[in-house]
Amino acid sequence: MKVEIWSDVVCPWCAIGKRRFEKALATFAHADDVQVRWRSFELDPSAPREREGDLATHLAEKYGVTPEKAQAMHDQMTETAAQDGLDFHFERARGGNTLDAHRLIHLGADRGVQDAVKERFFQAYLTEGERIGDPGTLVRLGAEAGLDEAEARAVLASDRYTADVRADERQAQAYGITGVPFYVIDGKYGVSGAQPAEALLQVLEQAWTESHPAPVLTPAGGQGEACADGSCAV
Repeated sequence: MKVEIWSDVVCPWCAIGKRRFEKALATFAHADDVQVRWRSFELDPSAPREREGDLATHLAEKYGVTPEKAQAMHDQMTETAAQDGLDFHFERARGGNTLDAHRLIHLGADRGVQDAVKERFFQAYLTEGERIGDPGTLVRLGAEAGLDEAEARAVLASDRYTADVRADERQAQAYGITGVPFYVIDGKYGVSGAQPAEALLQVLEQAWTESHPAPVLTPAGGQGEACADGSCAV
């Protein structure tokens, strides 16, 4: 079973959704047969490499709310994240363009450490206040997650994986994805938003059942008696 997850590393609901999906997967009977692939989605493709000012002010300006309301939104999100074991610190967040982060996440997929790179970037932005759009910072964080530092630096000095990021974004448009996180299972089942772990587990189980129907075994003596069409042969 293949699960593709579209998300952005500056999206708090995506980090929460990741934790909830991990919880669902931990109780899924066929977890060893699940292949997870993180897909790129830029919430603000036009963002500068590093955004000036604090995140609450940017949020207030973007949604036309007061700074107090923006801070209340952050406080509520922080409380929600804590229930899933996450420690958000929006006052430290240093926003910026996430294209380079997504490119290194694609490199991580090719090197077998994609999930670790994704997790490291979430923590760096949402908890530690690292500069998520700075190439040098991303190279260091990627190396901490298992990437080769020299290779990561070479990737960001080139345009490698940019086409892969754009392909993910085109696929998101084709699926009609307008918000993240968004989960696609086996290319057939879509789940929008950071759903509770129980709901995600139910979707995994349903998708598995539909793609792996129970085989019908016929004993050597042939088929047994049965009822059908509302009646039974006597």
